[in-house]
Amino acid sequence: MQGMETLADSVGTRLEVLDKGFVRLVDVMGDDARIVQAARVSYGEGTKTVREDAALIDYLLRHKHTSPFEMVEFTFHIKAPIFVIRQWFRHRTASVNEISARYSVMKDEFFLPSPADLRAQSKNNKQVGEGGLPDLAAGQAHDLIAQSQQQAYQEYQTLLELGVARELAREVLPVGLYSEFYWKQNLHNLLHFLRLRLDWHAQAEIRAYAEAIAHFVKQAVPLTWESFEEHLLGGASLSRTELEVVRHLLEPNQVSQALSAAGFSKSRVQEALTKIFGQS
Repeated sequence: MQGMETLADSVGTRLEVLDKGFVRLVDVMGDDARIVQAARVSYGEGTKTVREDAALIDYLLRHKHTSPFEMVEFTFHIKAPIFVIRQWFRHRTASVNEISARYSVMKDEFFLPSPADLRAQSKNNKQVGEGGLPDLAAGQAHDLIAQSQQQAYQEYQTLLELGVARELAREVLPVGLYSEFYWKQNLHNLLHFLRLRLDWHAQAEIRAYAEAIAHFVKQAVPLTWESFEEHLLGGASLSRTELEVVRHLLEPNQVSQALSAAGFSKSRVQEALTKIFGQS
């Protein structure tokens, strides 16, 4: 993910993901300046400093004023295994167009994890895998996956040769098959996607795609990305009970001094105090 210094250089460039997949940036409409202009309802450029623009973007993101971020749009071309795509399409706010297996013969391309990447089922969480398999089991599992993929594709080809319609022959293909799609998403919803799919709880395979997308987003909207990392990716919300515990453990002066030492302005310190302690 190196060697692309400008956004212009990145458009049309793809980043390889997993063993056969990729993320390609097709187009970007807008940037940090577009967000600022939309928020100020102004068409003039250069009317504010970068520092002031950054402060405004940070304020918008911090206070969940989301509509200005919807003025920026990204279009990606994605190649990913079907099981990743099914997770991806749970994010329903995008415009999507995927290869149709009713019209096209699918390629013999499957995601085949290496033995080292095969995870054991978590004993505490039914939804995730964690830790590696013993070497012998990992090797056997790897070979079994490869064999089942080869057999499934051979059966798919046989069905096509027998004259079975593509729309029915595809039913024997497993979800490890690679597919491709175009994905257009506005920045507000794209950040929501990244907040969930960059999280360590996300499945490793879709997290790899999120990291590739994040690479392009950082270049397109660096001020927004900085605030995103501060407030959403690296931040956390607290419940009422959790806040009560914080209030019990800390004094306002302690919080004020710590935030000031961290470089917060007086207004940001007061905002944080109000959020935590309800002070005006």
